[in-house]
Amino acid sequence: MTFLSPCNETHMANAAKPDLTACDREPIHLLGGVQGYGCLISTSFDFVINHVSANVAELLKLDPDTLVGRPLPEFFPERTVHTLRSNLQFVSPTSGVARVFACDVLGRGALFDLSIHISGQSYVFEFEPRIDTAQRDQLALIQPLLARVKRAASVLDVCRETTAALRALSGFDRVMVYQFAPDGSGEVIAERHGPEMEPLLGLRYPASDIPQQARALYKRSLLRLIADVDGPIAPLVPPTDASGAALDLSLSVTRAVSAIHLEYLRNMGVAASMSVSILKDGELWGLIVCHHQRPRYVTYQRRTAIELFVQFFSYELAQRIERASQQDERAARQLHDRLMIGLSASASIIDGFEKVSDELFNLMSCDGIAVFAEGRYVARGRAPDEAGFLELAACLNTAPTGQIIRTDRLSEFCPGAGVLSEQVAGLMAIPISRAPRDYIVFFRRELVRSVTWAGNPDKSVQTDGERLTPRKSFAAWQETVRGASAPWSEREQHIGEVLRLSLMEIILKLADEANLARKKAAEKQELLIAELNHRVRNILNLIRGLVSQSRGGAADIASYTQVLDGRIQSLARAHDQLTRRAWSPVPLLELIDTEMRAFLGGHSHRLKLSGAAPMLSPQAFSTMALVVHELVTNAAKYGALNDNSGTVSVDMQIAAEGALRIAWRERGGPPVQAPTRQGFGATIIEKTIPYELGGMVDIRYMPAGFEADLTIPARFVSAVATDTAPDQPAEEQVAVEAEAARMSHALIVEDNMIAALDAADILRQAGAATVHTASTVTDALALIDRYPIGFALLDVNLGGGTSLPVAERLASAGVVFVVVTGYGDAARVLDGYPPARVISKPFTEETLLKNLREALLEAGRA
Repeated sequence: MTFLSPCNETHMANAAKPDLTACDREPIHLLGGVQGYGCLISTSFDFVINHVSANVAELLKLDPDTLVGRPLPEFFPERTVHTLRSNLQFVSPTSGVARVFACDVLGRGALFDLSIHISGQSYVFEFEPRIDTAQRDQLALIQPLLARVKRAASVLDVCRETTAALRALSGFDRVMVYQFAPDGSGEVIAERHGPEMEPLLGLRYPASDIPQQARALYKRSLLRLIADVDGPIAPLVPPTDASGAALDLSLSVTRAVSAIHLEYLRNMGVAASMSVSILKDGELWGLIVCHHQRPRYVTYQRRTAIELFVQFFSYELAQRIERASQQDERAARQLHDRLMIGLSASASIIDGFEKVSDELFNLMSCDGIAVFAEGRYVARGRAPDEAGFLELAACLNTAPTGQIIRTDRLSEFCPGAGVLSEQVAGLMAIPISRAPRDYIVFFRRELVRSVTWAGNPDKSVQTDGERLTPRKSFAAWQETVRGASAPWSEREQHIGEVLRLSLMEIILKLADEANLARKKAAEKQELLIAELNHRVRNILNLIRGLVSQSRGGAADIASYTQVLDGRIQSLARAHDQLTRRAWSPVPLLELIDTEMRAFLGGHSHRLKLSGAAPMLSPQAFSTMALVVHELVTNAAKYGALNDNSGTVSVDMQIAAEGALRIAWRERGGPPVQAPTRQGFGATIIEKTIPYELGGMVDIRYMPAGFEADLTIPARFVSAVATDTAPDQPAEEQVAVEAEAARMSHALIVEDNMIAALDAADILRQAGAATVHTASTVTDALALIDRYPIGFALLDVNLGGGTSLPVAERLASAGVVFVVVTGYGDAARVLDGYPPARVISKPFTEETLLKNLREALLEAGRA
């Protein structure tokens, strides 16, 4: 569908000659403004027509000249005039466009969509027929499509999801996201197109393809539709205002584009086009460009929904860009910290260069790095020698103080450095001092690369006699670039600036950091000496106590030596365990196992462990080393482990408040009697935990065997983390993935595009290589004829009919399919369908995969 619109050399609109026998179905485009300024409406709201498109006059069966100067109410119903007057309240020179949908403009029952805006001192009214009269909420499609965009993580993923969403929303054959480069050229970074369209992803277009005046217009008018590049043009009468100037129709939704742009599209093989501007921080970041191979009209209401969706997309895009920038900021802060750590202990940047050179290589993609500071030069990788750099420094010193210098064509930046071209072709020089000039420089070698353009960029405009014409070839054209390195990106420029500030700070604080480090080292040494002295004294006191207390229960020197040696060895083993773990928490089970193996040898199997597996702090572990040693010793000498029949069980539980409760139980040994006097071993068991840890101990000499309940406070205890085995995929999903991986093509027949997109995602994640979607029986049958479909998902109701013909075609070809329905009585709805499994809406991923597997099993394919 095209529009009846004004026309002059630069402000034209696509138009179709009106069919007077069906005028209610044809679009109308009126232009007007304040009286005296060559527009439609006077300042007194008389609605005097000063400009009108010629086809409107023909529609009203009047000569255009007889319309100009006459009040609009003579030709339109009072209700329409009231609607126009009311909506004028919502527009201003800066407020954009007011929109009215489904308005009976002519009073004949035909509905139109209205656009109203201000142009200079004039009011501009545009009317488009409501071609699609069905009551559809176009805005209801925005939220589910936007939800898919929100799930995308990166800028590129957001763009890819947007092309899929807009292709579904607009119906165009091809949807592209086109990003502008700093030099004005652009590249297609995301694309979604039909199988018959040639891909354009990755192609670059020269800046001349979109002139600066067009870019400025894209910032003002966010959406532009060209419904038919070959549609006739309706002239504006009169073509200029009273001063002879053309009207500013920048915000006109039906204004045509220039003839050279229409020819440009024809040369591309495009019959209809739509573009939507992508703005970031008020500037043109890129465009969403839609192409169609046949004329295609998109209703104004749907275009409004598309424009709203793209505004949300622009917000999500800005969020991802900002998120990437924040990540760069975090990386920069981490880099700053690492540089401070690597260089703060060095006497100078040169001395610390080796420590941070690997970090710098990881920071910036480069082939060589050099540092020139305090008259000294050091380099790594592909970099000039000192003599070559001193020649280069003469050019670097001409730049303003503190400014980062970057170039990907060194021979152009410093002609005298041509001898270096065999080594390096580009550099980024970061000044790290004011006077004399010191630098850290990143070098890049020559990169002979090919840039793929959509046609020869040098032939973007040609001449045909005296007339300019756009280029006619868009075949991929490769340009070989020599004598240059890979270009430095804006992100790398930002990283370089962060690095400059960090290095300046390091240089200014280097001496202070070195002095502080020396002071801290001295204080740390004093602390270590004091700690060592304290620990040695504690160990000596402990050994003294063991020597003194062990003597009282010994019958002779041999038994005394054995007891003392056992206790000292227990402490030594505990100390070894703590040392191996760098004085961090140690498993109590490891201590018990060590004691059992050291004391009982092959009888350790008589110890039964149960319950938790706690970790003890070093302080508690040392204490428990003596306690466990005495418990095991007593059990071996007097208790359950004294003969060959007894056992010891140890149950450990961590209470709700975090305290560790240990239940020691001896069973099956010789008869137990309470001792007549308390020896040092019993004292260790009963008194050490309460005294040193603040815990509790309860010992009992029961007829069945010795028992002890020990409680260690929570501050000394931590639970052992348990690794959980990863979940294994369900059998159904494994089977589906194996089958789906063998399918090259799957088909989804669904008239709800959101449901179709979600189902396609499920099948792709399950392993399907290619998933085709169709919303009609005709499209589905065409896809079956074209591709070897291996599996299909069919919605029963497709709006205008059912999917029965598709099911019959698939059944006759032996293709497995599953039917989806939203009706409760599935048997009645599916009467006449070939046998198939049925899923009720809404379905989940698990439901779809389960039914897919069972359908394949029933068909004997799984």
